[in-house]
Amino acid sequence: MDPIQLDSRASTDVLKEAARSLGVEQVFWDIWGKRHEAPDDVLKSILGSLGVYTTSDKSLQQALALRSADEWTRLLPPTLVVLQEDASFSISVPLAVADTRLKASIELEDGSKRESWISLKDELTGEQCRVKQRDFVKKKISLGAGLPLGYHRLTLNIAGSPESQARLVVCPSRAFQPEWLQNGKAAGIAVSLYGVRSSSNWGCGDCTDLQRLIDWAADDVGVSFVALNPLHAIPNRQPYNTSPYLPNSIFFRNHIYLDLEAMADFKNSACARRMADSPKVQFEIAALRDSQYVEYERVSRLKLRFLKLLFRTFLAAEFRQKTDRAKAFQAYVEKEGKLLDLFAIHSALDEALHKSDPNAWHWHDWPAAYQDPDSLETQAFAKENWRTVLLHKYIQWQLDVQFEQTQAYAQKRGLSIGLYHDLALATDKFGSDLWAHRPFYAEGCRVGSPPDDFSPKGQDWSFPPPNSVRHFEDGYRLFAESIRKASAHGGALRIDHVMRFFRLYWIPDGKDATEGTYVQDRFEDLVRVLALESVRGQFVVVGEDLGTVPDQTRATLRQFGILSYRLFYFERDQDGRFHHPQEYPRQALVSASTHDLPTLAGFWQNADIDARRAAGVIGDEHAYRAAVDDRAAEKQKILNLLKELNLLPEWFPREAQEVPELTGDLHNAIIGFLASTPAQLLVVNQEDLFKDVDQQNLPGTTAEHPNWRHKMKFTLEELTGETAQGYSAMLRSWLDRTGRRNYMK
Repeated sequence: MDPIQLDSRASTDVLKEAARSLGVEQVFWDIWGKRHEAPDDVLKSILGSLGVYTTSDKSLQQALALRSADEWTRLLPPTLVVLQEDASFSISVPLAVADTRLKASIELEDGSKRESWISLKDELTGEQCRVKQRDFVKKKISLGAGLPLGYHRLTLNIAGSPESQARLVVCPSRAFQPEWLQNGKAAGIAVSLYGVRSSSNWGCGDCTDLQRLIDWAADDVGVSFVALNPLHAIPNRQPYNTSPYLPNSIFFRNHIYLDLEAMADFKNSACARRMADSPKVQFEIAALRDSQYVEYERVSRLKLRFLKLLFRTFLAAEFRQKTDRAKAFQAYVEKEGKLLDLFAIHSALDEALHKSDPNAWHWHDWPAAYQDPDSLETQAFAKENWRTVLLHKYIQWQLDVQFEQTQAYAQKRGLSIGLYHDLALATDKFGSDLWAHRPFYAEGCRVGSPPDDFSPKGQDWSFPPPNSVRHFEDGYRLFAESIRKASAHGGALRIDHVMRFFRLYWIPDGKDATEGTYVQDRFEDLVRVLALESVRGQFVVVGEDLGTVPDQTRATLRQFGILSYRLFYFERDQDGRFHHPQEYPRQALVSASTHDLPTLAGFWQNADIDARRAAGVIGDEHAYRAAVDDRAAEKQKILNLLKELNLLPEWFPREAQEVPELTGDLHNAIIGFLASTPAQLLVVNQEDLFKDVDQQNLPGTTAEHPNWRHKMKFTLEELTGETAQGYSAMLRSWLDRTGRRNYMK
């Protein structure tokens, strides 16, 4: 529906009625329990992003009437998301035929068909409406239990109404959990793959490094999984385009994680091997390997140079000969379809247009014709540059191959979950996804979070909210694809900011993060689709539910078997008392910190506070001293708790000020505390295991701090050394003592 142009004479009552109808929350409570009421201008701006502009009473009432009429005069909505145990839903039928029968035809996703007749006589819900001199009534019907899970097409026929169709999504009532985990506990190691160091990689961690890390995790620690940062494709441009949580595309992966030397086409290319052995390339690889931080642009440029050469080898030796590998590639391309096609065209355009104009950094800078993926010019470019487009499809195929092999290797080594993936909340407004799928994002607002004790001024994440109406009308296809792609070749998936399924905090353009409000989404549909993909993909789901979390959110997550995400730093009462281990929920993942928070060693040494001061995030000396004093009080509470639980030796100091750093005993006590909780999953970040001071990201900074570039404290070769082995043995001991050791080898 086109936006309805309205004038500026709206009454508050009608404005609030429109906001309520469209899920825009007029009041919310922050983390401190303080009530916030959205001003009228904020409501107007958000309604504008939803397709309704500022308003007279008459125009707003017209918009609401049109929305209501559309709902009542359609027999079926565009999408129905139902539970397999009872595929029931409401339909709207003309009152004149409300007691008749209707014919239900279902085309299942496997191509088979089912038909049935349903009597409407006794199915009245009590809702009734008159639209254009016709009376309509709501009826609740059921297609019965036992429909196969999946994405189907439903057609209803009833006398007096035109045939109506809907995408029918049949879902399980709970997400997947293996039977052993339902009654047991497990643990994993979290790493940022880009930061894994080895004597063989090309400057950042790759799939072969990951397999070697799996060997260490299986043999020396005994964990059930390795948790990874989001692997999404990013621009790899420092310092503004390196966050794995602000990807170029959430559907495809970053080529820097490929081990080129493990690719079949590298082994088949004498030219590539000679070039790789040349002094110039070896010098660059050594420099990247030895650099203090990950050098994204140089790594990306080097790997792309070789990938183009390997692709030419593949085209000449296999693609034109239609070998088995060529057939596997073609099958992959066909399976990925238009989603991959658009990503590859964008990638080819990005390279070509930036080469011709170095100031064209993203698609907003491109000539207008190329900003439209459906334009004749874009299609002509794709046809003319088919080899480059095919190259980017080849790269994604090889990523899929290597991660499939890595997950298979993890399971072969006995990691019962294997790889634990991460789905980012955001997508870069300058990235491929916005270029390719623009109607699925709302304009005029950004996503963020309201003020809390972590960010007193709130957070502005600077990316657009999803257009939930468009996703609903399209049958949640892109949403399902995002889950499917992120979880591919893994046994667990973390959903960044899982509250997105329920509501997001929208900030109108021109406002700061203190001037937004929440907009609700169709959470029942989204959680059900997530459960469907989880069961089909056989992966455990963890919902990152930090910050301001309504009770309804956690209740729904529990109902669907989605694990909560609980952090040591945040698990406290209102008076600031840290929770005891037994107070943690069982259906949860527990950890000390995240990429955005100080590491255990950094927390104890105030390293994060000092880094924020150096970056200018902390405003003045008074604010700095206040942060240091607050941290001292937190550390004392932690020390008191660990003493109370007898996790520290009797002789250990009782005053936090006497413990200036994370000592071995204190480190052991905190890891033991986390392992002792009843939470089903425990994740220990490698920074926290190895007492690394530096965290991966310092919120509120970009160029001021080397975010997303920190490498592991130890190389893979050093993990078998005495120092690293001491940390491994400490964790392994706690896993044995608390029943978390992986014995499924």
